[in-house]
Amino acid sequence: MDGTAMRILYVVTDLIMPLVVGYFMHHRHWVSDNIINKVIRFNVICVYTSLSLLSFWVLPLSWNLLLVPLFGMMLVLLPGAIGYLLFARHIENLLDRGAFIASAMLANLGTLGGVCAFILYNEQGYAYSQLIGTTQNVLLCIVVFPMAQYYYLKHTASVRKSSRSHTFREMFFSINQLSLLGMAIGLLLNANGIERPAELGTIFQSLVHIGAWIAMLPVGFLIDFGKVRQYAKAVRTLTLLRFVITPALFIALTWLIVNDPILRGTLTILTFCPTAINAVLAAKIYKLNVDITVSSFVITTAAYLLLIFPLLFLCLH
Repeated sequence: MDGTAMRILYVVTDLIMPLVVGYFMHHRHWVSDNIINKVIRFNVICVYTSLSLLSFWVLPLSWNLLLVPLFGMMLVLLPGAIGYLLFARHIENLLDRGAFIASAMLANLGTLGGVCAFILYNEQGYAYSQLIGTTQNVLLCIVVFPMAQYYYLKHTASVRKSSRSHTFREMFFSINQLSLLGMAIGLLLNANGIERPAELGTIFQSLVHIGAWIAMLPVGFLIDFGKVRQYAKAVRTLTLLRFVITPALFIALTWLIVNDPILRGTLTILTFCPTAINAVLAAKIYKLNVDITVSSFVITTAAYLLLIFPLLFLCLH
């Protein structure tokens, strides 16, 4: 069995296991919410920044790289527009509608998509997924958060004159965006022909596993299967959007435009990615229906790990 086939085990060890552990940590009260929040912050600031620097240091530089942020934007905006036109505009409750659109727009590109891209395409696939994930994080601040706020204000029929510009400045220039600096440093070293020491490659391999555990464990901590079952019917159309409509559009576009086989394969993996935990974050911040976003996350993630990605692995390997 070659190295790529061995890496398929990471689906179990790096994605499923931390979800299970996080779930039991919550229900057996092993840790507090405060500790989980600190774990999330450590992952975003330290682990993601290190991974971004190391992966972009060895990323092959080509014109295809310019297409990656464009596809990242489309992977957020197009599913959101289609989800609204086909499904969300028929939802009467505005808090439900906003949660649905957030779940449609945000996919788990950085963590889940990154590990799955790493399984098939090693560090190059991981770097592509992080660049696309970063594009999504920018749109999270400038598109998804304002959309969520709009539906909350429309639901409550309240008009607030206070500006949120200060909040958005903090989002863009906070320490949580430190991974952007890591990417920039990695690209700078890469462009200047400075070779990455071999020892750092070994460190990178370990950080991928550590980062996946630290990211997925808090997600398992948030899962409430009672709420998931309650809203399972409501997210069926999200499953259709995530696994049928969006991939059909993007795969055709990818194979027409992209000629790099690794970038093309990585984009194929990412077009099928399930709902992101950031959809839950947006719903919590702006008091939308959090249960819809959690249900969408759990159901689409289970389908991706148990069915979609194994099929992709067989097709792309």
